[in-house]
Amino acid sequence: MAEKFNRATFTKNFIKKITRVKRPDEMLEQASSGEVMEKTLGVWDLIILGIGAIIGSGIFAVVGVAAAGSPDGGVGAGPALVVSMVIALVACIFSALCYSEFATMIPVAGGAYIYTFATLGEFAAWMVGWVLMLEYAVGFIACSCAWSNHFVQFLSGFSHILPSWLANPPVWLMNNTSSALKICKDAGVADVTTVIPHIAGIPICINLPAIFMIILTAAILIKGTKDSAKMAGIMVVIKLAVIALFVLGGAFYIKPENWTPFAPNGFEGIFAGAFLIFFAYIGFDAVATAAEECKNPQRDLPIGIIGSLLATTVVYVLVALVLTGMQPTSGVTIPADFLKAPMAYAMGAAGKNFFAGLISAGSLAGLTSVLLVMMMAAIRTLYAMSRDNFISKRFQKLHPVFKTPSVLTWTVCGLSIIGVLLLDLNVAAELSNFGTFASFIVVCIAVLILRKTDPDRPRPFKVPFSPLFPCLGILCCGGLMVYKMQFASSSGLLFPMWMGVGALIYLYYGFVKNRNHENELHNEKVAQKKKQEITN
Repeated sequence: MAEKFNRATFTKNFIKKITRVKRPDEMLEQASSGEVMEKTLGVWDLIILGIGAIIGSGIFAVVGVAAAGSPDGGVGAGPALVVSMVIALVACIFSALCYSEFATMIPVAGGAYIYTFATLGEFAAWMVGWVLMLEYAVGFIACSCAWSNHFVQFLSGFSHILPSWLANPPVWLMNNTSSALKICKDAGVADVTTVIPHIAGIPICINLPAIFMIILTAAILIKGTKDSAKMAGIMVVIKLAVIALFVLGGAFYIKPENWTPFAPNGFEGIFAGAFLIFFAYIGFDAVATAAEECKNPQRDLPIGIIGSLLATTVVYVLVALVLTGMQPTSGVTIPADFLKAPMAYAMGAAGKNFFAGLISAGSLAGLTSVLLVMMMAAIRTLYAMSRDNFISKRFQKLHPVFKTPSVLTWTVCGLSIIGVLLLDLNVAAELSNFGTFASFIVVCIAVLILRKTDPDRPRPFKVPFSPLFPCLGILCCGGLMVYKMQFASSSGLLFPMWMGVGALIYLYYGFVKNRNHENELHNEKVAQKKKQEITN
């Protein structure tokens, strides 16, 4: 019998184990065995999911900070935000092509995580899965906070109808502790205990709207991916209509002088804006995580990934031009409401409160679709990791009726609620960006590796001009990531810490769990062989 592994030791065998790859054929076979998720998604479902994920918190919330800078001193791009968006697109498009090649070649749940397992091995796959939790799970938390901010602004528009406690709810019920304390400080509140309840000297704050949306999103996802896609489709139509309203209506209130200076903070502001606005492009890769539920992944996935990315870029540039033309973003004090909900604020400042209300409602719809896709992507990635014994196999249990991973969905729901209580929106968005950059770089590297190690494998879609395009993807994403790391922001410090914690979890849990699983399989084979010998 095989010896049980109790800990990871740095030996030749250890190196062999952590670099163990999982063959694509093995992944496809595993995905088709046991309980199988239902294949319900077509090409339009994928495009809707992509647009639903991409057009959301970035354009409705983060775009204000990217243009004007953050309150803690972070610089903004100003009117040059359109340049930041193009840079972010270029950084995305090369990675999108690499995702498309992998998604058509290995159409199983997991996205970048399984692509890494097929090329770089077990340890790298775990780290990418850990990083994807920054992109999807922490990004989901950021979107939940953004949804709450827009909901509060939406309610304030009905102050003449709703009771005051509902139109202007207590700050401690609509924000986490750090955000609530900052709001009180900005408002000049001398004694925060008068507006925030304390227990044993500790302020108690609960973001109720965000928590409500997290629970609702989990409930919708348990009903099934097809129903989630339908819901996302409704939300996509609403938010595109609202964005069209803002672009067409706001065009009449553009002041060309607001576009000068075009780049008030130079290249520093443009690249800082590109890094932050990159958050607005997160979503196209989430489409790849649903590959296992596609009817025709070889044809539909590339269309869904690349099509949704290009369509949203056109929308983004139009919004950026109108927004920076309506609201000055340099040389003036930037209102806090503009940073939270820039489109609605700009319309309200132009005296169009009715349209501002519609934009707030559309923002809620847009963010709702993002929440659906982000949570789905986090769940599908963790589901794939459960198959590979990195986390408990209990999470593979599917709902008896809807055939969705219900246990895992409620687990992610609970963890997200904890995150909403602790994380700030801007920090969460930047952390999510670091996770996205890292996963994009790894996928570009993985394409190059599999081209060498498995050149004969059928590739329904191939990255053009390889290895040039994958290398450009690595350079673009890596350049933006390194540039941002130069600044001593809290997210820049938290990302290396996150990676370190992930490596420790692998060494003391994931590595041991996988080796014990291998021992169990070995012992079963030994027992079967002995049984056959006795029978013979």
